[in-house]
Order: sequence, then C-alpha cells, then structure tokens
Amino acid sequence: MIYHDSMRLAEHLHCYLWQGRGNNCNAILLPGVLRGEQQHVLVDPGHVRNELGEPCFDSLTQAMAKDGFKVEDIGLVIGTHCHPDHIEATELVVQRSEALFALSSQEDAFYGTMGKLFLQALGGKLPGAAPSFYLKEGDLSLGPQDGKVTIEVFLTPGHSPGSISLYLEQDRVLITGDVVFAGSIGRTDFPGGSASLLRQSIDRLSQLDVEYLVPGHCTQAGSVIAGKDKVRRNFYAVKMFS
Repeated sequence: MIYHDSMRLAEHLHCYLWQGRGNNCNAILLPGVLRGEQQHVLVDPGHVRNELGEPCFDSLTQAMAKDGFKVEDIGLVIGTHCHPDHIEATELVVQRSEALFALSSQEDAFYGTMGKLFLQALGGKLPGAAPSFYLKEGDLSLGPQDGKVTIEVFLTPGHSPGSISLYLEQDRVLITGDVVFAGSIGRTDFPGGSASLLRQSIDRLSQLDVEYLVPGHCTQAGSVIAGKDKVRRNFYAVKMFS
C-alpha cells in the first residue's frame, strides 16, 4: 500500500505528501538537477517505519517509482533537521545509492551531543550516515552551469537549533520543514526548541515571494499552500498566534 500522494509543482520539484495514520514527514524530490549518473536530490526521506509500523520508506520508494524515479539515482539527501521522522531513512538511501548527505552544522552539533539523549529517550535514533558536508545560509547551486538549479538556504531555528528552509526563487517554492505548516507552526517544546527564535524564523520567511509553501507535514488545515495570496494569509494567521 502506498501512503504518499505525489504532486508535481515544477519541472524539477515533486512532492510526496504523507497520508498515513501515523507520524511521518512529507518528502521532496528534485529530479535531474545534479551532474553525473545520480542526478536526483531528496529532501527529508522520513521514517523507515513509524510508531504504527507503517512502511514509510517503502511507501516513498513505490510512489517515486510510479513517477519513474529510483532511489539508486539519488545523489544527495538534504535534511531540514535531525528529527527521526525526517531523516531516519537517510541511511537506507545512502546504502542503496551512495548519496551524499547534508544538513546544517548547528543541527549536527546539537544532535551529536544532548539532542542524542532526547532521541534515545523517545526510542528514536539518528541515521548511521554521517553528514558529507554542511549547509550554510546562501545559495546552493546544483547541476551544470548552463542548466543549474539554485536553492537559497535559510537557517530557521526554533523547532530545532539548526533547522533549515529551502527557497527555489525561480519557481517561488518554499520548503519549510517543521517551521510553518498550513494553519500551524512547529513545536518548540523539544530540547533545543525556542518559541522566540521560531517567531523570528517565520517572520524572515514571510518576506519572501512565495507561490507554493511546502511544509514538512500536512495538517487538518491542508498540505501544500498554493497561491501567493493564500501563502501570505497563512503567514499572517500563524504569526498572530505564534
């Protein structure tokens, strides 16, 4: 059974929205943006299996296969942050494709120390794959010069110390991880969370020109927010209550 709904937002951006009963994140695939044989970038591969035993990673690979994409062709995995429901399956991707793995240095430093104790207390763990390199604020250019795709990386702490959000200006797509959702915001009661930093992060993101807001989880209020006015109203609403 496939628990992911596929949604194509742009030529180089496919969303796989989690529809299972248990916890897992939405995954984002940027196909064909890298040089070489392994040309795909995967953002937040999610759980292997969640608390209800749902086969999250198998569901993702099956949904990708229906769109013509294979895990073996992934060359880079990006983690928006280090919670298991976003990056637990990274190790399986790396084993099958030898992909690189990237996240922010702030996130890796926290979850390499006190954050690890928190995850162990919840019965979770970090993937065995270590980061290949660290992402910092600024432009990340992918692919050949004549067809490169540029992702703007924003450090957006609050839900976790080193959370990042990704902005594709050409397509006006904003990938927010667990910073902001449709009608809601990320939790700040986990170790390393900060309500004040989350408010600042949301305020920064709200200044961008966004046509599609892709959150890390779907909520009762919705999933991907499409349309500049709807995105703007969503930011206004969540800032009122954050």
